[in-house]
Amino acid sequence: MSLVGNWSYPTAIKFGAGRIRELPEACAAAGMKKPLLVTDKGLADLPITTATLDILEAAGLGRGLFADVDPNPNEKNLEAGVAAYNAGGHDGVIAFGGGSGLDLGKMVAFMCGQTRPVWDFEDIGDWWTRADADAIAPIIAVPTTAGTGSEVGRASVITNSETHAKKIIFHPKVLPTVVICDPELTIGMPGFITAGTGLDAFAHCVEAFSSPHYHPMSQGIALEGMRLVKDYLPRAYADGTDIEARAQMMSAAAMGATAFQKGLGAIHAMSHPIGAVFNTHHGTTNAVCMPAVLEFNAPAIADRFESAAAYLGIKGGFDGFRSFVQEFNDMLGIPRKLGDLGVTEASIPELVKGAIIDPSCGGNPIELTEDNLTGLFHAAL
Repeated sequence: MSLVGNWSYPTAIKFGAGRIRELPEACAAAGMKKPLLVTDKGLADLPITTATLDILEAAGLGRGLFADVDPNPNEKNLEAGVAAYNAGGHDGVIAFGGGSGLDLGKMVAFMCGQTRPVWDFEDIGDWWTRADADAIAPIIAVPTTAGTGSEVGRASVITNSETHAKKIIFHPKVLPTVVICDPELTIGMPGFITAGTGLDAFAHCVEAFSSPHYHPMSQGIALEGMRLVKDYLPRAYADGTDIEARAQMMSAAAMGATAFQKGLGAIHAMSHPIGAVFNTHHGTTNAVCMPAVLEFNAPAIADRFESAAAYLGIKGGFDGFRSFVQEFNDMLGIPRKLGDLGVTEASIPELVKGAIIDPSCGGNPIELTEDNLTGLFHAAL
């Protein structure tokens, strides 16, 4: 019998407008008295960050802040964050922001007490068991975008600044103790970030739904996640103050990251090296790659997307879904080709080498090789 799987699901989530005010209580529950808020450079001086630090300070928790985080965080950002954490005598991390702030924040908490380099904990086999689990600091996650779903994940993506390779670092205790999803924090997101992050959530759901692995719970979550993005991302993109649309997109983001326990595929295998080499926005890159990957995977996924298209209210089965994806991208201002993101034909051999070793390959419904990945990059270029 092939119906076998290893399943786990996310943590406690405090969801709703205004719930950032519950951050002090969340810190107390996690045992934090002097947390370090980790976020990215773009958020450091914004009102949502300042207001959150004010909440912490008013509760006697200080206003520790580390914001030297690049859009694609690397080991240099991590080393600086760990140094700031240890020098400040902090006892926990609040990972705050989009994917970069969340990923780096989780890694600061993970690495603050480790003695081995971060690359020793890459998501390969049982490498995670090398870590001293008792040295991992508690983590609270506060997403300010609706895309990556890193707030409910047990891993982070860190770029090696020397090799330009993105590595997935995994440990079960990297899962945040508490997540605060407050859609009011996403109100100020500009349209292009709203679109790119929202399509990242959509890509997570599409790839999870396409994965051949057995995980019926994730399959159902992926399907409903696609519906939420289809129905509410256009509203959030058109009117950034639409709090209902913002809330539904935060749900979709967490659902996408929960669903992809079932697996990711060629979209992410391609997107990770592109982002590492060309520093592109991850969700936007996923969106550009998606039409070519759907075409490539069609022989293996067309039947299951017949039912998905019907549920989503899309006519024409798989072909209708594929057409919808391109139209959706166009409506949200997404470029049609990787060349529009700066990717060059000369870079394809390097990108293929990065893609073929990416863990996402294992979840693609058609086995990926250097030859067919080369064809995919050319098709998307």
